[in-house]
Parts: sequence; C-alpha cells; structure tokens
Amino acid sequence: MSHGSLTLPARLSLLAWDTARPPAGGAAHPAGPVRAGALVDLARRGLLTDEDGIATPADMDSRSGDAALDGLLVLVHESCPHPWRTWVTLRARVTADAVREQLVAGGYLRAEKRRVLGVFPSVEYELERAAAVKVLREETREALLGPLPAAGLAERDAAVAVLADAADLLGVSAGERRVGELTERAGASVPGLERIVREVRAAVAATVPVPASL
Repeated sequence: MSHGSLTLPARLSLLAWDTARPPAGGAAHPAGPVRAGALVDLARRGLLTDEDGIATPADMDSRSGDAALDGLLVLVHESCPHPWRTWVTLRARVTADAVREQLVAGGYLRAEKRRVLGVFPSVEYELERAAAVKVLREETREALLGPLPAAGLAERDAAVAVLADAADLLGVSAGERRVGELTERAGASVPGLERIVREVRAAVAATVPVPASL
C-alpha cells in the first residue's frame, strides 16, 4: 500500500469513511476496530505480549512514539489484567478519539466546531482527503478478496484486511479460507501474533449488529 506512514488503527479509522456515500452525521467513529488495530500494532512492535491469553506490556518503559498507541500501552499497564478480547471494547473510545485527532492533524479529516441548538458546543468531523481514503479502501478490498495470494501481501496489509472484514467496513466479505490465510500472514513474523489477531478479530465481529430479518 501507499499508506505506510499510517498506523493500523489510523487505517481502520479511515476505512470507516465510505467515499461513495455521504457520511452519516459527518463522523465515522468505529471504536472497536480502531482499538483492535492498536492492539495488533502494539503486539507487532513487541510492546504488548500474550501471557496466558492476557495482554501484557513487555516493558514498562518502552514506547512506540505514537501518541494513540502509547496511550493504550499506558492504559493497559495501569489497569487490571484483561484478555485481548476485553480490550477491544474496554474504554475503546479513548483510543478512537486519539486516532481521530491524529488524522485531523495529518490533514485526513477536518474538525468543525458547531453549537447544538445554538448553545452547546460540539465538534463534527468531515473527510478532507477523500481521494486517499478511496485508494485505501480499494487496496484493502483487493487484499481481502485477492487475486494476490496472501503470502504476497505485506503483513500489515493482511492485518488491516481481516479486521476491516470483521467490522464490515468494506461492504464485502471474504470466505473463511481467505480470511484464515490472511490471518496467518498477518502474524507470520511475530510469535503468537496470529492467535492475537484471531482473538481481536472475533471480538470485533461480535460487535457488528446483525441485520434484522424481514
């Protein structure tokens, strides 16, 4: 992809903006998938490790240099131990808000201050770099559906694809075999990471509303 400077949670936050449709309320804000991306990103960097299913800081003093990721790292360190699935939703808005502010600073989003009922201050967000997000969505959809074998993808791209699929951010769905191959690719170079990706993916999928039957 051409978005190498973006963290995994930043990519997932942007993927929630469907450039083919008007934004609902001007603020795409998928807290669960963004948090899942942050957990995987920290695990990829060796800053979070798996201890019997518990997300555990590898080193109390190490940091990633990214404010949103480091904020999550501190939160995990200062909280009671929790499994990976719990961290996908536990205070997930904290991470999602931090990532969104980074995207504003990076020029991907625009923040507009408004007043509700003319009195209460509010901030709404609009997509500023629609062309870049469109490319990101197209590339992620291609990674998810093929035809390039999963082994030929970058591990970060594979991770984004399986999490976006779990959150239904792209409007398409890959088969179980393809998702399995992508998950394996996402954790290829870090011991234990494939299991972590599977755990957080399952937690994300559990947060997606089931369409009401007719």
